[in-house]
Amino acid sequence: MTRTVLPAGLRVLVVGGGGREHALAWACGRSPLVEAVHCAPGNGGTGAVATNHPVPSTDGRGLARLARELGVELAVLGPDAAVAAGVGDELVAAGIPCVGPSQAAGRVESSKAHAKACMAEAGIATADFAVFDDWPRARRHIRAQSRPLVVKADGPALGKGAFVCDDRGDALRAAEALLVEGRLGPAGRRVVVEERLEGHEVSLFALCDGERAVMLPPAADYKRRRDGDGGPMTGGMGAVTPPTCADARALNADALTAVVEPLLAVLRRGGTPYRGCLYVGAMLVRGRLQVLEFNARFGDPEAEVLLPVLPDLVPWLWQSAAGALDGGGPEPTGATAVGVVIADEGYPEAPRTDRPLRVPDPPPAGTLVFHMGTRRVADGGLRSTGGRILCCVGIGPDRQGARTRAYEAVRRVDAPGTSWRQDIAAGSG
Repeated sequence: MTRTVLPAGLRVLVVGGGGREHALAWACGRSPLVEAVHCAPGNGGTGAVATNHPVPSTDGRGLARLARELGVELAVLGPDAAVAAGVGDELVAAGIPCVGPSQAAGRVESSKAHAKACMAEAGIATADFAVFDDWPRARRHIRAQSRPLVVKADGPALGKGAFVCDDRGDALRAAEALLVEGRLGPAGRRVVVEERLEGHEVSLFALCDGERAVMLPPAADYKRRRDGDGGPMTGGMGAVTPPTCADARALNADALTAVVEPLLAVLRRGGTPYRGCLYVGAMLVRGRLQVLEFNARFGDPEAEVLLPVLPDLVPWLWQSAAGALDGGGPEPTGATAVGVVIADEGYPEAPRTDRPLRVPDPPPAGTLVFHMGTRRVADGGLRSTGGRILCCVGIGPDRQGARTRAYEAVRRVDAPGTSWRQDIAAGSG
């Protein structure tokens, strides 16, 4: 491919402080095109690969000011909250090329109802759905359904807004909890009730420049808290790339033509062109892609397994921000990566924070440890700051080798009061 000319000694700002942002900072720091990486606010692990700055990831003006002071030439948005807060708009207005959509374009994630409307306009295959903002209408609709349902909060809910229901009783309780009890606050004031699809779930990623897109390797993540896909939904307890349920190249080709390009056309016509990473959560139903949701960012924990199997991604990040994608996507190395999330034992219902932990430095050969929710204390030690704490990644020539390495890294971590799934990448998917 013909690469856009990059500035010498690129200075990069990664916005956010989770595992995805640690992986992005690590990946940018490996590039020979990058002179310095900065994170805002970063976490207890990002300080090893970047310079941390105590600016919140939702403070658009503060981040734009920081970027100008540092001479940043490329910003990469990590969390959904930054997109929803309009951080991308502030950075672009300040003249900082940004890998991340505008607030308006990011509504494909921040509003499930808006995303469904875009899918309908674009002719994208998705589950049958209805949208409600009052309990009586939602109750009547659910009672009339004979198929299993999924109830989703319309707004962002940190990965906890989807309720996969086994029967109408479950669906009624979920909708009532959102619309009547206000369990998720403003995020649940409107709900999407949709058909529950059965199949293999996959995570697909496209880097977009407003008009064009290139696909990154697909992945599969594990959303349930407990082994065997039991327990409550979470932000993700592990991930693997590539998935085994379909050929990666064919899957990406289908996603590009049937999902990504039609969506970009709809957003462009609506005056909200999309630049940045687009996450497509999809289900393979009898071999056909059906879209479950869009995220306006890299996935987490998918980024932690995706980035280690890619070559230098910085040229494509730059092209995305500059509106200048001009060829195919980066070719993966051919390795397999498996990520296992270490979480507080109370996650997601009632996680504790400020737990002490120790992480091997360096980690075992063939592994990486990305910090998801940690901070450094005065003596240099680590404390937990969230429910998901670390993502231990194993890289190998095949799934079993990568999985063995990932769990070896998990066993080397000393983190009392935590737990993890034992079955990440153990089966097909």
